[in-house]
Amino acid sequence: MKRRLGVSTRTKRLVSQQSSADPAVTLFKIEDPDDEPGPSAMRRSKRVKVEIKTEDVVERDGDNGESLALASEASTGKGKSKSVKARPRSESASPQKPKAIKQALDKPHPAPAHWRETYDAIKEMRARFPAPVDTMGCDTAKWKETDPRNKRFATLISLMLSSQTKDEVTDAAVDKLRAAFGGTLSLDALLAAEEHVIADSISKVGFWRRKTQYIRQAAQRLRDDFDSDVPKTVDELCSLPGVGPKMAFLCLHAAWDINVGIGVDVHVQRITNRLKWHKPPTKTPEETRLNLQSWLPTEFHKEINHLLVGFGQVVCLPVGPRCDLCTLNTQKLCPSAQTVVKARTKKTAVVKPEIGPKIEIAIEETATLNLPKQEPASPSLSAASSLTPQPEDA
Repeated sequence: MKRRLGVSTRTKRLVSQQSSADPAVTLFKIEDPDDEPGPSAMRRSKRVKVEIKTEDVVERDGDNGESLALASEASTGKGKSKSVKARPRSESASPQKPKAIKQALDKPHPAPAHWRETYDAIKEMRARFPAPVDTMGCDTAKWKETDPRNKRFATLISLMLSSQTKDEVTDAAVDKLRAAFGGTLSLDALLAAEEHVIADSISKVGFWRRKTQYIRQAAQRLRDDFDSDVPKTVDELCSLPGVGPKMAFLCLHAAWDINVGIGVDVHVQRITNRLKWHKPPTKTPEETRLNLQSWLPTEFHKEINHLLVGFGQVVCLPVGPRCDLCTLNTQKLCPSAQTVVKARTKKTAVVKPEIGPKIEIAIEETATLNLPKQEPASPSLSAASSLTPQPEDA
């Protein structure tokens, strides 16, 4: 029988002997050889005690940044040493320089067919249908300022507040902010204002708490890094808190009259995809911008945002587009055009006066339904459908 204890092994044996009381009985007992007296009575397991001594951590500056050297020494009972490999130190948490905004595709996107006819038709409709962006867009914030720097600053602030917010709300917030600062929307006035004053003025815009922090931080950056003025490059503008590529391109258009790209918002994204100008369809504003910039002539880069935003506000709506008003529908230039159907419903209201007979009033309601256009059926299918009984009109 063997028993394992630590790293040592003991062997026991079974010994038989005759009973002293009854010779016919045999007794058995277990004997442990280690219990026998003698020089080898005790056999101990051989254990090795390992001690690890860690030296101080030493930091050194290398050409590629900080690195960490960790020296460790392990000694065994036999005096052998064991080395421990040093782990590389993680990168520092210091902020990195903003990534440069991509300006062009490696392979240009082909120009879509009939794009110029479509563009001119949208331009003609925009002349007939005024939109909120025409009088309350972000480029109008500078109209109430006289100092050139204040004009540029008001444009930037208006753009920062416009994200996820309608033009009407943004315009009202800019006016309220200007009034809280004494009639002028300037960098110095914003830096001197209390946070609650800014928050109360812009509390109607989307994500106003976050935008309050963004415009305060951006104002400090303008003062410290840009000589208290709005930057003149896309990358510098995108380095400001709360400013993305769309705002940067539009700010350069309106504040500095610099045309280096297209500002793409939800309206431009939606309408250009409805027109099938992107193959495959784009999923992000940056994809849309790079596609458009690759084939649209540069002279249209500055105006296309204003053109399509207004068109999307009054005609090509996100839900229920007014295809009945759109000339792209009649000119067969829009592959996403929908058929507009006027649906009429009748309701009857019963009035029971206290005296006299009850009165029934018929109410007729008219609703506009947009139905996707269907491809014309083949002649065989048309003939078959003509034989199918059609339900009578109600």
